[in-house]
Order: sequence, then C-alpha cells, then structure tokens
Amino acid sequence: MNIKLKTKIGAALLALTIATTPAFADNHHAPMTAAEKQASFERDRADILAMAGDYKVQFDMAETTSWRDDYKPIKAKISGGHESVRVIKDTGTEIVLQHLLVAEHGGETFVIKHWRQDWIYQPSSILVYDSAGKWVNQDVPQAQRPGHWSQTVWQVDDSPRYGGIGKWKTVNGVRSWTSNGTARPLARRDAVRNPVYDHYQAINRHQPTPGGWVHWQDNTKMKSVDGKAIPYVQESVLNTYRKFDGYEVSKADDYWSKTQGYWQKVRDQWDAVISENSGVTIKEEAHTGTVISARLLEMGTEVSEGKITEAAAVEEARTLIQGATGKRSTPTASTGAASSSADY
Repeated sequence: MNIKLKTKIGAALLALTIATTPAFADNHHAPMTAAEKQASFERDRADILAMAGDYKVQFDMAETTSWRDDYKPIKAKISGGHESVRVIKDTGTEIVLQHLLVAEHGGETFVIKHWRQDWIYQPSSILVYDSAGKWVNQDVPQAQRPGHWSQTVWQVDDSPRYGGIGKWKTVNGVRSWTSNGTARPLARRDAVRNPVYDHYQAINRHQPTPGGWVHWQDNTKMKSVDGKAIPYVQESVLNTYRKFDGYEVSKADDYWSKTQGYWQKVRDQWDAVISENSGVTIKEEAHTGTVISARLLEMGTEVSEGKITEAAAVEEARTLIQGATGKRSTPTASTGAASSSADY
C-alpha cells in the first residue's frame, strides 16, 4: 500500500470517528433552580438519616499494595459486632449520629459508647487532623461550600478523629458521598502494634444499600520523616452495616437514656476548648486513644449504673478535658474501661 493511499484511508477513518463519536461532556451543568436545590438537599438528608438503625456490622481490613521494597503488607483481618446508631441532633442543616456498640463477654451484655459522626451542610470550616495529638479548624473556601456536606468523626470519648467534605452524588444509579483526602491518626488496631507508619491519608465513601449502608476507606499508611510524609502501604477497609435487631437493642437505648445528659456536657466541653483555640491538642495512647478516654468512658458506665451522679461525672470530665488540653492539672485517668478495635 503506497503512502498516498495510507494517508487517504487514515483521513477517512478520522472523519468517520469524528462523525460517529459523541462529544465529551464538559461537566458544565446549568444552575439548579431553587426547587431542584431543595430536592437535592432533602435527598442528601434522607441518605444521612438512613444510617440510623440497628445493625450487624462487619469490619473488613486488608493492606493491599506496598509502596516500599522493605515493607510487607500484614495479613487481612475481618471482625464484627452489633451496633445501634441513633440520631441525637437534627437541625436540618446539622445531623449528629451516635454509634453504640453492644457486645457480649462471659455471658454478660454490655454497651460501649462508640464513634460519632456529625454532618453539616455547606460548612464554613472543618476540624481536621494536623499532626500527632493535634487538630485544627480549617476554613472551607466559599466556592467549595454550595451543595457540599462535611463529615466530622469523633472518637469514643467525643474527642476528634478526622473531618472531610464532599458532595452526595448518584453514579450508575448508586448514591454515595465521597470525602476529599483527609489525614487521621492510627486506628487502635494499628497503633497497638507500634508499626513503622504513624498516620493515614484517607478517602472515605458512604453509600446506602438495600439492607443498610457501607463505609469504604481508601487508606494510605504514612510515616512522617523530617516534615515529609512517606507512603508505606495501601489499605482497603470496608465496613458493612446490615439491618439486624437480633441482639439486645434495648441495652443500647437504656444506656443512652441514662447517659445522654452526661455525654452532652462532655461534647460541650470539647466544643468550648476547640472554639477557644481554633482546634485542640491532646496526648494520645495506643490502647485508649486520648489519655483521658478510659476514664470518660468509665464514668459513662458508672452514670448508667447509678454509681456516680451525672453532676459529679460532668465536673470530673470538665477537669479532665481542661487539664489534658493544657488548661489546668488533671487527675490520673483510669485504664480499666473497655475499648473497641473497630476502625471508623
């Protein structure tokens, strides 16, 4: 085939491609009407509120890809349990979901106050993890606020864990919220092993399913060296929440009815410290999270069992939080409270 013929055939094929291939969308969408914005907002709210309920939960964690020749991924781990999720605040643009872990040991059922997730519509700032034991308020540019929700995750003692922002979308008929990249401290399951890495960079995705919801985490496990974060290994985490009430759900509700006043005051104290300092700094330990976590949880149990008054527990909690965040001296925290190895 001569060069002139090849050129003609090439030109013909190019013309055919141009004629028959639809143009790529430029991702530009016409501005939504007020009614469309309201409908989108209400659908987002419904997806968030649908995470409340009673569940059988499976935590599936696997280190997948090593980013270094000298690091070998650890064996995958699957764990699970029963969890009740309750809406404890809903102002319309702010929704707070409290997780309560219902566990059994030695034939006894007990409740562990688990993680908390706060959702805020079009936030002006987000509390984010900065470095070991430090969280800071980060402004959200005005252009990034419309239609977006922030999710802030709090630890078992209502101290912060991580925060991110994203938009609920429908892709291939599936609803999902995906965060921006967020830093976070090590989960307890990793921290207790004293690993070489010291924090995660993560992307979170929440998706409703026909029987519940899932929380995906794409974690890059990192080590800070001379101010630079070095990647060690990629981890995939899938937490699956399936509707299930075949456990002692009443234990969770009984615990919360007796302790919600105490925990509200604990949250208020953390909020006050964060507001005053545009963030918070507090020492953490591998087994318990913050150094005061065990005692704060222990007092929740004591309040539920009538062993301490709510007023006394609140006063001690205030002293603990103020002391641990540099406000004044604090009593030594107990280490007897139960903890969970689940990742969130």
